[in-house]
Amino acid sequence: MKGTMNMRGNSQMNQMMKQVKKMQEQMLKAQEELGNKTVEGSAGGGVVTAVANGHKKLISVTIKPEAVDPDDVEMLQDLVLTAVNDALNQADELANQDMGKYTGGLNIPGLF
Repeated sequence: MKGTMNMRGNSQMNQMMKQVKKMQEQMLKAQEELGNKTVEGSAGGGVVTAVANGHKKLISVTIKPEAVDPDDVEMLQDLVLTAVNDALNQADELANQDMGKYTGGLNIPGLF
């Protein structure tokens, strides 16, 4: 009788390990796909835009000519910072949404 319970326990453990492995594979795929997704942040009504991917890597910054005032460089710097931070915040939200499907809302340090 004891041997039967061990076999059943091993079977359940094997099934659980298969499920964990499948979940890990899905999470890795989702993490890779984040690198292909982009978000756009902007500032100053769109005169400065920043595009980042789901890995929080900045891809591009676009500055329209009307945002450039040689007498007010600080304003342009602030607009760039705002646009970049907006894009990076959106990248965080994208990662949380995509990876949250697999983590059940848990924040696992170093995962994303």
